[in-house]
Amino acid sequence: MIRGKDILKLIPQRKPFVMIDSLGVLSQTSATSSLMVRRSNYFLLPDATLAETALVEHVAQTCSALMGYKLGALDVTGEPPVGLIGEVKHFESHRRVRLGERLRTQVTFGFSFGNVTIADGICRVGDEVVAQGQLKIFMQI
Repeated sequence: MIRGKDILKLIPQRKPFVMIDSLGVLSQTSATSSLMVRRSNYFLLPDATLAETALVEHVAQTCSALMGYKLGALDVTGEPPVGLIGEVKHFESHRRVRLGERLRTQVTFGFSFGNVTIADGICRVGDEVVAQGQLKIFMQI
């Protein structure tokens, strides 16, 4: 399990935009991440829930962290790879995640061509699926 400052070696985002507390790498094409929703979260709305865009960003950062891990970013002293969301497809938010809940997400890389990867993401709170969708990610590597 990768946590704390090591997460920052894998993703280009910095506070207040960091949307991952931990990363568990399952394989070269799959990882899980988690995020405890705190009051300081940039995407927290006045009703103490996360905006749906936060879930897309959480999935994207999980993808970026997995790619950073694959490229060995933990072992080098450079900048982590930068990824850009090229497309969001079939994204469904079933409910908003609330303050104090732990968001857990699994991403799986599918088709890749050059620097473009298709990734599927499923976000859960406990056993409940709260969002799912597909991202097309362009990695600047």
